[in-house]
Amino acid sequence: MLNKYARAFFTRVLTPFAAFLIRRGVSPDTVTLIGTAGVVAGALVFYPRGEFFWGTVVITLFVFSDLVDGNMARQLGRSSRWGAFLDSTLDRVADGAIFGGFALWYAGTGNDDILCAVAIFCLASGQVVSYTKARGESIGLPVAVNGLVERAERLVISLVAAGLAGLHAFGVPGIQVLLPIALWMVAVGSLVTLIQRVVTVRRESAEAEAAASSQDSQESGAAS
Repeated sequence: MLNKYARAFFTRVLTPFAAFLIRRGVSPDTVTLIGTAGVVAGALVFYPRGEFFWGTVVITLFVFSDLVDGNMARQLGRSSRWGAFLDSTLDRVADGAIFGGFALWYAGTGNDDILCAVAIFCLASGQVVSYTKARGESIGLPVAVNGLVERAERLVISLVAAGLAGLHAFGVPGIQVLLPIALWMVAVGSLVTLIQRVVTVRRESAEAEAAASSQDSQESGAAS
């Protein structure tokens, strides 16, 4: 849902900014690299110290680069396999930094081994969810399912909760509980999404093999 509606909305909003960068001679790849560096810095500098509000502010400023670089490529008419590969690869790096930052906090000052493990699971499951779709498509299957929690949902749930939890440092009581709740939500949602995609690939694979077998039988019958 977020991919379908929110992405379309922010793409329209960010189009003038993308055009401005193009006029200044900035390339889409540069935006991708700077955006990823900003997200990684925000996550690994602020989150392990428990500064969730400021970390989320920094990450949010840079995370929109994921929309800006694609917008620039379309305006330039230069969409390429390399650009798509770079963007997708660095998305995984950014996601790993965010959940890695949460894990470092809970492994250290946050002092909660269970939530550290949940954050690590969110990191790993997010990577595997993306891999299942990419791998399924690479063997010729459509993988016609999005799943309960995709990257956009994982980021929105986690970053909104982290930003609000960070308000505890400004005297808002009890609000820090939102981050653990969000991590559990993302962990469960990612597991459900992973199962959905595995089941879909299994079904599509069986259908493809059955269709190929039927076609071979028809060709064999026609030849005889």
